Amino acid sequence: MSESEFNADTLLHTRDNQGLEEPPLFKVILLNDDFTPMEFVVDTLMRFFDKNLDEATEVMLNVHHKGFGVCGLFTRDIAETKVMQVNRHARMHQHPLKCRMEKN
Repeated sequence: MSESEFNADTLLHTRDNQGLEEPPLFKVILLNDDFTPMEFVVDTLMRFFDKNLDEATEVMLNVHHKGFGVCGLFTRDIAETKVMQVNRHARMHQHPLKCRMEKN
């Protein structure tokens, strides 16, 4: 084994054993209200969370019947961005739909 191969193997082995942890995940949650149309909620889920029609409808029905629906799990930065995007989108369309995040 050449010296360069030894160094590369040693470096990889050292990095693997440093005990790096996965970042914490956050739930992004839509909250129910009495005014936002169901179609708007489904469209929002498809637009910002890459849900297909069936998945978006399922989350929307959870929002409608349970008062909230989980849109997905994300790292902090992505969750914050999605919450901001959804809340801004709802306001732009004059809907009171609210989105929030909480640690998983």
